[in-house]
Amino acid sequence: MAMCEHLSQAGDPAARTPDGCEECLAVGGRWVHLRRCLACGHIGCCDSSPEKHATAHYHATSHPVIQSFERGEGWRWCFPDSQMG
Repeated sequence: MAMCEHLSQAGDPAARTPDGCEECLAVGGRWVHLRRCLACGHIGCCDSSPEKHATAHYHATSHPVIQSFERGEGWRWCFPDSQMG
């Protein structure tokens, strides 16, 4: 399968909050794993986390691609095309 256009054109912005999920840090929440938006650098928590802020960020902004923000992981996910890269 060919890589989708969103994955092939994704950027590499600096993390806006390198110490954790932006929203969880603001309210004292907790997360399981972190994801970085490759459009703006937003750091959000994964769908295994109580608040699912990375997916909520996609729905609020339509920024299509996230990347794992976990040490040793580099996979990326395109929300609109449901494709991993």
